[in-house]
Amino acid sequence: SCPTVLKSLHFITKPLSEEEGNFSLAYIITIHKELEMFVRLLRAIYMPQNIYCVHVDEKSPRDYKTAVQNIVGCFENVFISSKTERVVYAGFSRLQADINCMRDLVNSKVQWNYVINLCGQDYPLKTNGEIIQYIRSKWNGKNITPGIVQPLHVKHRTEVSYREYVHSGVPYVYPARSRKARPPHNLTIYFGSAYYVLTKGFVQFALSDARAKALLEWSRDTYSPDEHFWVTLNRLAG
Repeated sequence: SCPTVLKSLHFITKPLSEEEGNFSLAYIITIHKELEMFVRLLRAIYMPQNIYCVHVDEKSPRDYKTAVQNIVGCFENVFISSKTERVVYAGFSRLQADINCMRDLVNSKVQWNYVINLCGQDYPLKTNGEIIQYIRSKWNGKNITPGIVQPLHVKHRTEVSYREYVHSGVPYVYPARSRKARPPHNLTIYFGSAYYVLTKGFVQFALSDARAKALLEWSRDTYSPDEHFWVTLNRLAG
């Protein structure tokens, strides 16, 4: 039962400070296994003023999906992504999973300030209050999505076309023989982390700007596009 979950796991039910209560974070959590680890992660990052979108891999077992839904149903500010993907490691589907959650978060009633994406095997080293203080002191109004101009040793990721395949039930990404066209709008491709802390304004831009939409479409057949998509958009002037 939900009261038992909240009490026995000691979920925090009130903001721990005025600063935290006035600064809401959004989280995207992509998971596919290890239910107990997901619960531990959610317990560690949960605050009632925040909002959480959970993307459950479409190919996860039915009982796992049901268990996650039962847990999520105990919270008004935690929900399952309205559209889910069959996620393939290093494939476009991994990027699409984040974007699906972003669309849901932008349309939510919670007025969040930043979004942070996590996978099911992540765990925080800082408290909610410490995360907010770090963002406000060093990154106020800016994104945390570090990267550099795409190095030579990873250029193959965007120069040839890749496809998602399934063999003997195992999904994987493999290069095709065709070469890709140049990036749209003559964009310079940057390379960095697939994990980020992004402002709400930047998320709205990434979902609506013509250049962002063109880059997303161009990235469909690249290798691990989540490692170039956000950092490339972040380097655009303005």
